[in-house]
Amino acid sequence: MLHTKSQIAWFGALVIGMALLIGNPGSSGATSGLMNVKDRRPAPDFILKDSKGAQIKLSVYKGKVVLLNFWATWCGPCKAEIPWFVEFESKYKGSGFAVLGVSMDDDGWKAVRPFLEQAKMNYTVMLGDDATASKFGGIDSLPQTFLIDRQGRIAAKQMGLTRQTTYQEEIVELLRTTN
Repeated sequence: MLHTKSQIAWFGALVIGMALLIGNPGSSGATSGLMNVKDRRPAPDFILKDSKGAQIKLSVYKGKVVLLNFWATWCGPCKAEIPWFVEFESKYKGSGFAVLGVSMDDDGWKAVRPFLEQAKMNYTVMLGDDATASKFGGIDSLPQTFLIDRQGRIAAKQMGLTRQTTYQEEIVELLRTTN
């Protein structure tokens, strides 16, 4: 059967589009980027200090859906995601949701405190360390974000800049489910 160039181009575009859709579980397609419940493992617990000096323990958040974001003030993609996290904290806080930020800045609070005010971050931010990073398999690039379900299990891991809609879809799905 002979095909025209336009038919071949259309078919090629269709194949590429399907590959992108299937290859990106966070896309607007029906597939979720969340792990199957049976494949989820408990999030490693940690205690870190927030900007006010209070100790924050991850396991205290069990019963809530948590977006745990490892970031830094110098990281461009991190800065792009922060306004989304501010929005999510405001929108879903009353539904059993929390955003926790773990700054990996070498300059510590000297760099982070002014940034918190400038970015109007409305969620808990802590200073991370190598020990905490290693508990999560090592944080080799930023941002890295973990979505943790109500049972304290890692339900999704995003590396690098991720679309706002991907996060939102996964958060809503986790808030909707109880297992």
